[in-house]
Amino acid sequence: MFLSLNSFKSFFSSRFGAALFLVGKFIRFIFYLAFLLLLTSKTKLLAGYNLWEVTLFYLTFNFIDVVTQMLFRSVYQFRQRIISGNFDLLLVKPVNVLFRVLFGWTDILDLLTLLPFIFVLFYTGSKIANITPVGVILYFLLIINSLMIAVSFHIVVLALGILTTEIDHAIMIYRDITGMGKFPIDIYGEPLRSFVTF
Repeated sequence: MFLSLNSFKSFFSSRFGAALFLVGKFIRFIFYLAFLLLLTSKTKLLAGYNLWEVTLFYLTFNFIDVVTQMLFRSVYQFRQRIISGNFDLLLVKPVNVLFRVLFGWTDILDLLTLLPFIFVLFYTGSKIANITPVGVILYFLLIINSLMIAVSFHIVVLALGILTTEIDHAIMIYRDITGMGKFPIDIYGEPLRSFVTF
């Protein structure tokens, strides 16, 4: 809690920067959603999915992406801790080191962008026909599964950071590959589809 409070104070020390960050996130979200609306309105179906189903893919991806960015923001600063030697100071503290380097810098501003995603996600889900309670339970289980995969990948990136002091490229590769999840996997060709799926 103390770590989150410190990150909250640092983000709001510059109100203009925080406001600019939030405006940029919302503009990016709106433009991408408008692109999806334009794409599905011209074709009616995208790889067999209608507008609401494609929007659900996009919103689910964004929800998972925002949650992982919010929780694991300190992974992006881990390289500097290794190079400067500050990581050694974490090893002697009574807090679990893995917990500290994963959750040491929670991005509260992403929490503010998460709330509209959740509202629009539920609204989009209400527009999709043939939703069963079993389907909803499976959907939430798959979201939890994807968050566990994200935790695992961030732990692998931290391990690479200790071995090679190279984190930035591994995180960017992760973000590029997960960015492909904005669309239904069915739109990709076969070798790429299998790679992204598994």
